[in-house]
Amino acid sequence: MSTPFYVSPEQLMKDRADFARKGISRGRSVVAVQFADGILFASENPSAALHKVSEIYDRIAFAAVGRYNEFENLRIAGVRLADMRGYAYDRRDVTGRGLANAYAQTLGTIFSSGGEKPYEVEIFVGEIGDDAADDQLYRLTYDGQVADEHGYAVMGGAADVVAGYLREHYMPGLDLSAALRLAVDALGHSEAGTNGGSVDRVIEVSDLEVAVLDRTRSQPRKFLRLVPARLEPLLGERSLPPAEAPEEQAPTEAGQDSPLAPPTGGGDEPPVAPPG
Repeated sequence: MSTPFYVSPEQLMKDRADFARKGISRGRSVVAVQFADGILFASENPSAALHKVSEIYDRIAFAAVGRYNEFENLRIAGVRLADMRGYAYDRRDVTGRGLANAYAQTLGTIFSSGGEKPYEVEIFVGEIGDDAADDQLYRLTYDGQVADEHGYAVMGGAADVVAGYLREHYMPGLDLSAALRLAVDALGHSEAGTNGGSVDRVIEVSDLEVAVLDRTRSQPRKFLRLVPARLEPLLGERSLPPAEAPEEQAPTEAGQDSPLAPPTGGGDEPPVAPPG
């Protein structure tokens, strides 16, 4: 009888975590920014059909990065849970904290289970209150950990670089236009390659997916998706500052990627949707 193959629990968990992080990093970042009237979610997403940001309930929104089929299952489960709880009890009993806890239990169970692969997703659950002090923003990772974020948060893609930009430029109490410009500028800020610098790019309005939870809306449902016609006047004229424009690079050898080339897909890697 052959000896069964053994992997230590620590190594198994590390391998599963590395697998999930690799899948999440292939997607493009999602930014959440708290502003004076609510919470804004923004991402670079050329697809008009596959959304990263969606509504869960009256004052609650959901955003995700990673595998589309996996976070779409989580979104649908959250909508069903919210509807059932609001119908059976009261609409006020549906809270972002309760949904975040439910998502954490689901993701934690899947991650620790040996029978299936971990979900390659990270998600935001945002809820607005009657004033800015009551707003809540939760970030959930692939293993079920929950973080209570304040001010701003980033997940997926070059999250560290985008978060660094937000850390330097974010100020509490921004209006919608300023928060939108900050989020879009942060998404366009990325590493320039091996030289240790950074390069900024202007993201086309048609490639942006933006939604807000706006407490000033008169309807009970506070979720609003901002279409390109609404984004253009809010963003105004955009151009790269001369001091921050990328410098010309020496030609690269054949077959070698330029450090300033835009990110491309993963080739034979598993698909991550929305396109990233």
